[in-house]
Amino acid sequence: MVTTARTGAANLWRATVRIADLSFGGLLWSRRTLFLAGLVVLPVVLAAVVRIASLHAGTPVLLLSTDELQGTSLFGTMVWVLYVRFIVPILGVLYGTALVADEVEQRTLTYLFVRPVPKASVLLGKYVAYLACTTLLLLPTVMLVFFLTVPLEALSVAQAFPALLADQALLVAGLAAYGACFAAVGAAVRRPLVAGLVFVLGWEPTALLIPGYLGRLTLGYYLQGMVPHPMPPDDSGIGLLLQGGVEMLSPTTSAAVLLVVTVGALWVGSRVVAAREYVLEQ
Repeated sequence: MVTTARTGAANLWRATVRIADLSFGGLLWSRRTLFLAGLVVLPVVLAAVVRIASLHAGTPVLLLSTDELQGTSLFGTMVWVLYVRFIVPILGVLYGTALVADEVEQRTLTYLFVRPVPKASVLLGKYVAYLACTTLLLLPTVMLVFFLTVPLEALSVAQAFPALLADQALLVAGLAAYGACFAAVGAAVRRPLVAGLVFVLGWEPTALLIPGYLGRLTLGYYLQGMVPHPMPPDDSGIGLLLQGGVEMLSPTTSAAVLLVVTVGALWVGSRVVAAREYVLEQ
């Protein structure tokens, strides 16, 4: 029995790697990626514009004071506002819901299922390809924003660099969690994109602003608990928009919750794909 389980796990792993290899190129050069490339480049453009505008003393930009448009304060604000609250959830929804749904819509799922591989490896392999693709798409822009906003003096960069590494780790964790959850939704629901957009653009922002425990029913709550930068102050305008009614958890607890959610969502999604009979539209 142990030998059979190990053989099954080995076959699942090999099939997952094979599906990921087949899917990565298609995801990376898809029209979806070309469209979303404009979204992930937006922080780079804004960082350059705001940095130039901040040189003019007393000019408020994006509801931030001149003092807040300096170095790590600006970088941290952009991580809070653009990456954690908007870009990472959108990437997770637009890619995650399509991992299985696109195959069904394009009637290509049959070609994957007729291969001598476990059905669960289809979702897992495409999820690995998604994570590699979005990481490759997102993290270079974070580096560019960092060097556009943090003063280039050696001491400033050296002091801020550990926070940059933490930022990259939390963004990958966010991509993993959102992608896994919406991959499971895409495997179970026929038209998952609308539900995903309602969740990240409607439910999450609302729940994070309402005092109480509703915020704990969002992924954004745990992701922002890992942000190494302080939240913008309340009087900055943006700070008021970000301020939630629930005290944030520690980074370790937040990371543990996201890990459990990611693994659980992948397990559920894999079980759904393995058990469900997909009816392909003619």
